[in-house]
Amino acid sequence: MNGSTRLTPQQIADTLRRRIRTGVLRVGDRLPTQAELAAQFGVERGAVRQALRELQDDGLLSNVSKGSPPRVAEPAAAREEPQPTMVGLAPRLTQAFSVPHVRIDAVCLTAQSLIPALGEPLRLIHEGRLRPERIDVRVLLPSRDIDLAFPVSVDADSGDDAVHRRWLAMRNAQGQVLQYNLQALRSTHGIDVNVTFRALPFTPPAKLYLLNGVEALYAYYVIRRRAEPTDSGTLEVYDTVGSESLLFSFEKRAGQRDAAFVEQSQVWFDALWETITTDLTLP
Repeated sequence: MNGSTRLTPQQIADTLRRRIRTGVLRVGDRLPTQAELAAQFGVERGAVRQALRELQDDGLLSNVSKGSPPRVAEPAAAREEPQPTMVGLAPRLTQAFSVPHVRIDAVCLTAQSLIPALGEPLRLIHEGRLRPERIDVRVLLPSRDIDLAFPVSVDADSGDDAVHRRWLAMRNAQGQVLQYNLQALRSTHGIDVNVTFRALPFTPPAKLYLLNGVEALYAYYVIRRRAEPTDSGTLEVYDTVGSESLLFSFEKRAGQRDAAFVEQSQVWFDALWETITTDLTLP
């Protein structure tokens, strides 16, 4: 090791995390003492303690204390069966809002599911039972300028303009409501709130919610044929009801596979946000 550059607690945690995920350290294995790890990494014991606590928070270590070396933890028990988005999203968001800095990233067709799901954490904030200091929300939505894969008219030769206009009005209205409900917390509770949208150049085939970098919620959009009312009657369209899509939960603390899914989902989201997406300002 180059003694001129001290490793950070994050770098130490990442190194130990790789050893666990590659099987160098197996479930039940005891790690070296904090003093031994500090000597191994060439750092103070405080940096080691901070790294070990991070791994404990991720569910990878148990028995992290000053008294004895920690062990590689058993994977957490699997969550309950997946639930429809409208049912499963609210309690996960409520838990996500229990930390001082809330970070929510979402990829979806509209904000249809997010708005009602945020109702419970917002209510608890207004009651003083949740007290986040900062809330950062980033949302990726399809661009208004693309040909959507869905919703679309069943008859490819007619109706798509009306379907697109209806979807766009819904996307914009729901995005505005989401933005207003969250940003109102600035004036009512003094919370630092940032809500940002960017436009995707494609129709997302599934929805993804990333909560505080520790949990990913994933649901497939299932396409169905349905009749949509219009001013002149009804129009047959291919569309999805996102609120009914089953929501699958992946948590970093649940084991190596879940942790890898959460991390790669965050990498994927960040890459989209920083590259091929464009500014989206809601009217």
